[in-house]
Amino acid sequence: MKRTFLIAIFSLMITSASAVFAQTNEASRNRTRESLAALLDKAGPGINVAFRQSSKQPFNYVGVLKQGLVNAESFEIVISVTSNETIGFRIYPHYKNGYINVDNVKNSAGMMRQLLRLSDRAFLFWGADESGDIFTGYTFTLESGFPEEAIKIVLRSIVNSDKFIGELRPNIDGTAAVTGGATN
Repeated sequence: MKRTFLIAIFSLMITSASAVFAQTNEASRNRTRESLAALLDKAGPGINVAFRQSSKQPFNYVGVLKQGLVNAESFEIVISVTSNETIGFRIYPHYKNGYINVDNVKNSAGMMRQLLRLSDRAFLFWGADESGDIFTGYTFTLESGFPEEAIKIVLRSIVNSDKFIGELRPNIDGTAAVTGGATN
């Protein structure tokens, strides 16, 4: 009887602790989202991007960079506040009216090799999402608080990825590489 009572008390404590943690985590995520929204409202105009909260995912903000680009038509910027204490940037270049998809480029293997090399030498890493669309990105952990200045640096660095689209052109469509980049 005593053992059953102790097990019941222990189970109740675990359940209560889990509920408190979930509420604290959700409150923290909401505070991070509010801080990010305020920062994007301030910093967006400085990089010529109007950010808006996603209608499909309330913890995502989306903006499009079109100015100052030579190689890409635009960069679609998706910033996510995750449930595991991170802020993730995924920046999708648009080239010739759409995303760059590894399954639809002229040289898929060459593209993937070049993306790996770019991840080694560029400030932002490069990858492909589950549908094969390429992106450049950055992920912040929030262990030390909200990284306002670091987020501003990433926002200002997005335009610099334009030069890499020029370098990727032989693998994308077989045209000559362009070594110049954004005009900013």
